[in-house]
Amino acid sequence: MLFGIFNVLLIYLLLGRFSGISRVKGARRLSFGNQAAAGEKVLTAGTRLDVQLSVHIPGFWPAPYVLVRDRIVRQNGTELAFESSFVPNYKRSGEVSYTTPGLTRGIYRFAPTACSTCDIFGLFEHTGSFESGEAFSVYPQTVPIRHWAQLRHGAKGPYSTSASQRAAKETTQINGVREYIYGDRLSRIHWNATAKTGQWKSKEFERESLPRTMLILDRYGGAYETGEHFELAVSAVASIAQFSFRSSTSIGLLSAGQTKEGMAAKASPDQLELMMNHFVRVQPDGAVPIYRTLRQSDAMLPYGSFAVLVTPQGGEETVRTMEWLSKRGIVPLLVHIRSQASAGRAQDDWQRLLRKGGFSVHSISTLQELPAVLEGGGAS
Repeated sequence: MLFGIFNVLLIYLLLGRFSGISRVKGARRLSFGNQAAAGEKVLTAGTRLDVQLSVHIPGFWPAPYVLVRDRIVRQNGTELAFESSFVPNYKRSGEVSYTTPGLTRGIYRFAPTACSTCDIFGLFEHTGSFESGEAFSVYPQTVPIRHWAQLRHGAKGPYSTSASQRAAKETTQINGVREYIYGDRLSRIHWNATAKTGQWKSKEFERESLPRTMLILDRYGGAYETGEHFELAVSAVASIAQFSFRSSTSIGLLSAGQTKEGMAAKASPDQLELMMNHFVRVQPDGAVPIYRTLRQSDAMLPYGSFAVLVTPQGGEETVRTMEWLSKRGIVPLLVHIRSQASAGRAQDDWQRLLRKGGFSVHSISTLQELPAVLEGGGAS
């Protein structure tokens, strides 16, 4: 009897390798809040991602339970690991789900999902894995800016050759079709588009000039105290870029770091998307302070533009930078990123010196301060 029981158990353990876990299959569904993350998966920093895994085990040999290990890998190599288990149903399938913590800015991908099961005695473990190569991006956190009078004022500065889009003279060249705005003349109605869509459409004409705004992001690593300090700078630039795009402003970007990446000022719809994709992967990898970096990148800063410099650097370095931009025929505005430790400190001497020279200087320690200082239109 003992010999027979021993052989039955031995056969059971040996046949456990044919449990089918090595050929496991699975699918992953992503969602955040009540919205499914389908198609191009783009989230905002701080969003919690809901992940649901559906697992199916081929074969027929019974599996008492299945342990599922999933990993999310960020672009810098850091990982988020999650572990859960389920008991397969009669179809040898099951589901597990988990919610990530608030994600930080970056590009993420899922590593192969590892599944394992044991026999009823827990003596031998059998493993398998499946891949679902879904990648997604987490955009920097932004805040809405309702209006910014200084943007129009800066675009019409003493060195500017541009005017705002609404004030620019239109040409006779049609540039597309837009939604009808109450008050449009009958001559502006695009009758063909109106007949096809059933909604009023108006003609959009090209304009002679567009305001040019250059956003300058300082990526000098030695100036940022913490990672959150740099995230604030990226979020500030992204928020200003979104507002400029909504204001029909021609925007460009100079990202000064280990590699100098620039985008010429344009008002095309894909310009903002290109910038946001850059903000997803950008890092504080610069080894040269902002003044030397801009001197080496002067070809990327067109004459007569309005430049918004976002930097944590201060003192003589920033004063020299602002004066150099002004001498090159650029209207500069400074958004200084100060640390939380100096949030309640009074103005520094270099800031007072810049304001006396007629430069606009804003200082923020949190992202929520950005709309207030810009919408106020004054220095802060």
